[in-house]
Amino acid sequence: MASTADGTTGDKAAPARGDRPGRQRDAFFDNAKYLAIVLVAMGHAWEPLRSESRTVTAVYMFVYAFHMPAFIVISGYFSRGFDASPGRIKRLVTGLVVPYVVFETAYTLFTRWADGEPDRSVTLLDPLYLTWFLAALFIWRLTTPVWKAIRYPLPVALAVAALATLSPSIGKDLDLQRALQFLPYFVLGLCLKPEHFRLLRRREVRLAAAPVLLCGLVVAYWAVPRMDYAWFFHRSSAEAFGVPSWYGPLMTLALFACSAVLAACFLALVPGRHTWFTALGAGTLYGYLLHGFFLQAANHWHWSDHAWPHSPLGSIAVSVVAAVLVTALCTAPVRRVFRFAMEPRMDWAFRRVPERG
Repeated sequence: MASTADGTTGDKAAPARGDRPGRQRDAFFDNAKYLAIVLVAMGHAWEPLRSESRTVTAVYMFVYAFHMPAFIVISGYFSRGFDASPGRIKRLVTGLVVPYVVFETAYTLFTRWADGEPDRSVTLLDPLYLTWFLAALFIWRLTTPVWKAIRYPLPVALAVAALATLSPSIGKDLDLQRALQFLPYFVLGLCLKPEHFRLLRRREVRLAAAPVLLCGLVVAYWAVPRMDYAWFFHRSSAEAFGVPSWYGPLMTLALFACSAVLAACFLALVPGRHTWFTALGAGTLYGYLLHGFFLQAANHWHWSDHAWPHSPLGSIAVSVVAAVLVTALCTAPVRRVFRFAMEPRMDWAFRRVPERG
């Protein structure tokens, strides 16, 4: 998530005032990434509890409305400098392609045990579980020069996402349906400038953010029996929801407006100063990709079959455990152990590019 050795996705992120390496990291973006990855882990932990509680389902829907859009907007913002130069391509391969291959294979093998599917084959074309984000980010990054060149990138991206909802024939290859439907958030990030994030830090915006988020939570509670929260996954066509095709483009625009507002409010409340968790923002990709193994193992042992996790106190405890787990996985010792898979150097695989004098 917002990661890789490129800096354009955030784990080696340049600060808000530019994409050039060597500058001090921006605490705001590291804080935002850490808080968002905590919400991602909590959301995954809540999945087995949704059917038992309207409140848990409402919180789940509410969080899913903005946590991935916020991640993707930040990823787009830090992709502004991508120009398909040899150096950028190298970081794209080592920071996205290699982790995708490693974790797609690892999750497939792990799922054979966790889900009891010993015959499940390893395929790199059908992203499994969490790896879809790496495949999507690879696609988005490669298309960055196109979005930077055209005059109206965001309306065009929204049109592409809307058309995707009309196309049930889009296959599972690289989870293209989800990549296309989430595309507008990435393009929005490409269009943003440092002054837009400074606007979010204004006192009046921060004061308005909390009430808006609270209203969003109330609306989510109201919507639980009236709306399928799977719309926020952005991975299916309108036809899959059993509704007329024209619902797809309409929901694309409505969900984008909703998610953009909630993501902006979330970012407005993110602290801009250094905190105890700021340094953890550099390890969000590690937390994202590794926490899935723990969740799959827990599901293998049917932890949600017990009654206590479904109680209010149990749901809170599950949330705390998920937050602690993903926090631990973002720490420096874990990053050192798994850097070979997340940020391999691989100088041997690339031609040496002479520096321009």
